[in-house]
Amino acid sequence: MFGPWNRSGVAESEPLRACFRFYAELNDHLPPDQQYKTVEKAFFIPNSVKDMIESFGVPHTEVDLIVANGKSVDFSYLVQNGDRIAVYPTFESFDVAPEQRLRPQPLRNPKFILDVHLGKLAAYLRMLGFDAEYGRSLTDANLVQISASEHRILLTRDRGLLKHSAVTHGYWVRETNSRRQIAEVMHRFHLAAAVRPFTRCMACNGMLEPVSKEEARSLVPGRSIERYDEFHRCGQCGRVYWKGSHHARMRRWINELVSE
Repeated sequence: MFGPWNRSGVAESEPLRACFRFYAELNDHLPPDQQYKTVEKAFFIPNSVKDMIESFGVPHTEVDLIVANGKSVDFSYLVQNGDRIAVYPTFESFDVAPEQRLRPQPLRNPKFILDVHLGKLAAYLRMLGFDAEYGRSLTDANLVQISASEHRILLTRDRGLLKHSAVTHGYWVRETNSRRQIAEVMHRFHLAAAVRPFTRCMACNGMLEPVSKEEARSLVPGRSIERYDEFHRCGQCGRVYWKGSHHARMRRWINELVSE
């Protein structure tokens, strides 16, 4: 169909239009005037629904179901004029038929990689016993490559990273406070049952192993080596840990976190 003629005498095509509606926490990615409502999108050629969803700022890694005109479709579906698209996040309260799911199945043993803005969150994940890779020198390309090759969930404050096609498991962390961030991630990935506190090095992510008091003596301050009897050493960096005065406070916080 052709619309009005422009000044050069060439017919201008009418834009195509489709309606999108995002559900639940996907609205966190939208500007306030587009949240929790049907939004019309104009375009000139059919595009994949993945590209059009991400044009709203919603990363594909957080989408689990797309319904176009009442039927579930995958990311490659080409949006047509007049389409009505409903976009849903991961379902927590009920199952979605396998042929409808867009996300890969959850990782049985969740491992994480975190961007440069989430150093404290990485330390908290390690304290809880989760494999959390983090490094200030890691570039965006490094993060994407490691996430894909090692099957790690990419946690980031940069939504653009999650739009990379190589990323299959990823999450945009909403909170900015590190303690609220760990509660958010625990809830999002149902991690409570998998918590194994004080089994990893908070500094390098290595596994901790018990060592004798004599082995730890040269690495622990004099007062502490005499006061405590249980010590663990990181098998990767050699750092030594013991149940100091802060341990009980940390344990109480972990118990509260898990119970929530």
